[in-house]
Amino acid sequence: MTYSLPELPYDYSALEPHISARIMELHHSKHHKAYVDGANNALAGMAEARETGNFANINRLEKDLAFHLGGHVNHSIFWTNLAPGSGGTPEGDVAAAIDEFFGSFDAFKAHFQAASLGIQGSGWGILSWDPVGSRLIVQQLFDQQANTAQGTVPILQLDMWEHAFYLDYQNVKADYVTAFWNIVNWENVAKRFEAARANAGASLLV
Repeated sequence: MTYSLPELPYDYSALEPHISARIMELHHSKHHKAYVDGANNALAGMAEARETGNFANINRLEKDLAFHLGGHVNHSIFWTNLAPGSGGTPEGDVAAAIDEFFGSFDAFKAHFQAASLGIQGSGWGILSWDPVGSRLIVQQLFDQQANTAQGTVPILQLDMWEHAFYLDYQNVKADYVTAFWNIVNWENVAKRFEAARANAGASLLV
């Protein structure tokens, strides 16, 4: 199989009290695994279609791959964006870039929270590097794969699907978003930011 469920870099209980062990176990072992399985199944269906020459289901398979692979990628980033004993504010180049493109950390935080809470239905709040404009932007990702600009590189993601918070916060999404800032792994965000600036978009406009 092409895709596999990554191990978490911490125990299911490590993010408590901000995210419970029960949610983490269900989210990782059930929901994320379903995206991995769905992506692999879509690839297998495409391979069968090519072998048989029967592409009657290709539209469904393409949609399935986009959705499930999106879910796999999004969650793989999300887990590493979180860490026990983290939170606070960014430092170094990330802090400087946030100040440059959003005016201040508080202004960025307000923008990111508003975008995340404003998602209708399911989706993600994302801080992305835009290689065309050479700048940070906030984006709303709908479901697992829609509404973000092609070529942008996510460096910080917040899962706004109900399965990410409902057992802990019920319908009070704002409390979940507030708790998120206590477990943001800014070291991981910094590594993703450095890699995005160094590698992304070199050939986008060639």
